[in-house]
Amino acid sequence: MRRIFLTLAALIAGPVLGAQPGDPHLNPVPRTDEEVARIARAVEPTTDFSNPEAFEANSAGAATVRPGVLARAFSGRSSTIDLERGLDFEVGHGLFEKLWVSSPSSTLASDGLGPVYNARSCERCHVNAGRGHPPESTRDSNVSMLVRLSIPAGGSEEDDAIKGDLNALPEPNYGWQLQDLSIAGMPAEGRFSIAYEEIPISLSDGETATLRKPSYTLTNLAHGPLHPKAMLSPRVAQQMIGLGLLDAIPAADILAQADPEDADGNGISGRAQFVRSREFGTLMLGRFGHKAGQPSLREQTASAFHGDIGISSTLFPEGYGDCTPSQARCRAAPDGNTDIHDNAEIGDEALDLVLFYTANLAVPARRNVGDPSVLHGKRVFYETGCIHCHTPKFVTHRIPDRPEHSFQLIWPYSDLLLHDMGPGLADNRPEAVANGREWRTPPLWGIGLTQQVSGHTYFLHDGRARSLLEAVLWHGGEAETQRQRVVEMPKSDRDALVKFLESL
Repeated sequence: MRRIFLTLAALIAGPVLGAQPGDPHLNPVPRTDEEVARIARAVEPTTDFSNPEAFEANSAGAATVRPGVLARAFSGRSSTIDLERGLDFEVGHGLFEKLWVSSPSSTLASDGLGPVYNARSCERCHVNAGRGHPPESTRDSNVSMLVRLSIPAGGSEEDDAIKGDLNALPEPNYGWQLQDLSIAGMPAEGRFSIAYEEIPISLSDGETATLRKPSYTLTNLAHGPLHPKAMLSPRVAQQMIGLGLLDAIPAADILAQADPEDADGNGISGRAQFVRSREFGTLMLGRFGHKAGQPSLREQTASAFHGDIGISSTLFPEGYGDCTPSQARCRAAPDGNTDIHDNAEIGDEALDLVLFYTANLAVPARRNVGDPSVLHGKRVFYETGCIHCHTPKFVTHRIPDRPEHSFQLIWPYSDLLLHDMGPGLADNRPEAVANGREWRTPPLWGIGLTQQVSGHTYFLHDGRARSLLEAVLWHGGEAETQRQRVVEMPKSDRDALVKFLESL
């Protein structure tokens, strides 16, 4: 596996992508030696927890906002957006909320839904631009949660990785994900249900916690049984804030933190994800999605339109969405691809507006950064070693045509790398370079506002954790040492750690 990583890293950093490794969609201005030194000082993790750091409350740098109504804390536009671009943001917001309809219809700008799909709009999954949740009862909608599907690829792990293709193939009857909704006259692909096993955990100072371990069952399958080697990965929708800033982090800065052989001996061996870009036709650093399976925000957006809503674009031109060859009726159904939309159902102009909206959903300012209990929790977070994966700070590229994301000191608390999280969180489904136990470190900014924005406190890739403490206690693999420290630390430290997370 080490040779795979080194070969891919050489490709990414080499002539394939030129002097700016992994960032062909950004065309950034190179940093001067003086800037490199200044940035290194700015992003160095602190060892002083007596007071907040300079600019710490501004998680997104100058783009940070101070929301009024906390329920809409993720819905505002970045402070770096001027009035003129603010109009583009609002138009993109309208497209994000738009309900798509099936073809043919009298509204050419809105037809093309499905034929099978998971939601009729982006907003249906990302309510208030927040995170999704698993169904809370048999009557609850699964709309903000879906199940990824695949079967093992035929080639060797190394060959598939070097090609940059997914280390898997679509499930023959159901494609890359199970679509549980469909247009009139077309059967939905199926449904899924969840059962939980309660697992008690003993903590220090007589405290206890209970984790819930999910198991998933697919029912009402419309096109026959799953392939015997089918792999399932349930996923909840992720929060949307700060995506343009994550896109603007230099790939070289992310790659510099990768340590696949654990050379520093700290037990953390983060690996970079590499995927083949549809837009540029070459390998790029993956950074979006639960396993960093998309290399840019544009490809992430187009992929979600195609897989979740069944809407084609110039990057995913198939008007039938994720329908497989075995779904002949689905593939033969009318679609909304038209010349006026670039032979797709959402043209490049509209896709760019949605992209601008999603790229500029603002990160809210931190709360209570100077509170003694928050500073106490910050010290626990840092000294426990959580920052080995949840990197506090980056400085974004200078990007000539994206001033709103340029040269900002941001605090996402993520390295955007893949980490082995142990068997408890494993979905056992590879995705590009990622194996079945690896997940991208999720950014933590905004996590303390989940209850206010989304109306729940469900965390992790499938929403199994019902609190931030439960999310920490599910950590394993590379984070097993940190998890055990949390289990054993005094309750006062554990409470302060949660207090710090709630301030993000």
